[in-house]
Amino acid sequence: MTTDKHAKSSAKPTADGQDAKYKKPAAPQSGQVQSLVKALRLMRLLADNPAGMSLKAVSATTGMPASTTHRLLSTLQQEGFVRFDRELMHWSVGVQAFSVGYAFLQDRDLVRVAKSHMTALMETTGETANLSILDGTNIVYLAQVASRQMMRAMSTPGQRVPLHCTAAGKAIVACLPSKTKEQILGRLHYIPMTSFTISERSVLIQHLSQVLLKGYAKDDEEHALGLRCLAAPIFDENGAAVAAISISGPLARMGDHELDKQAQSVLTAARSVTRDYGGHWPSQVGPAA
Repeated sequence: MTTDKHAKSSAKPTADGQDAKYKKPAAPQSGQVQSLVKALRLMRLLADNPAGMSLKAVSATTGMPASTTHRLLSTLQQEGFVRFDRELMHWSVGVQAFSVGYAFLQDRDLVRVAKSHMTALMETTGETANLSILDGTNIVYLAQVASRQMMRAMSTPGQRVPLHCTAAGKAIVACLPSKTKEQILGRLHYIPMTSFTISERSVLIQHLSQVLLKGYAKDDEEHALGLRCLAAPIFDENGAAVAAISISGPLARMGDHELDKQAQSVLTAARSVTRDYGGHWPSQVGPAA
């Protein structure tokens, strides 16, 4: 990363006991087919409850009458999107839902999914937005949306940087399983890039624990003097950290006063990319959405 001068289920019950995530909207949006909206709401609910749910539980959670709920579930069952266990009297997701979901997984492209969110993040913060993945003990930049500012941070797609001095690297590693994390930190060479670089394993481990709490990581002139970065992880459908979205800019614009607001923008972008990628944000990472 260089400076170009020219150019980290959250649904809550409502007062009537229904789950806000599945409750009927206050007013239908124009063009919506309400029966389809209701059916999709049932699919989301069953997807979040893999052990299955009784008709009564589904009806109570969505706020729909039992007769309407049963009619919709029966239709979905006929098409293979849900199944009914007669022994347990539970409804759950059917095999056809997997087929449709798998088609999405086969076609998705992380850069394509993230690009619009990177552009929005750049516009919101005014700083260069980056997409990175972990490769061994380095991060690799996949894509970038450059800031419109004259002085801006720049990196080349394919560029590799040691993870310990980057916000993106720390954001991803912090969310890895303990065993994998230990293996990576054990192979890492803690070479200082600047006087601010974390160069001790124990200090980095402590830093990573804070990343988990906040949901985002910071590079405070650790890779290049005068340059700050903020990054948050992106997760796949299994809740595994697969990438990070970040912003980079000069210290003059990314001062202490601006960091909190900018960090929230990065965190929001990471959650949005995770959602559109079909991913699942782990409850133990960062504050509740």
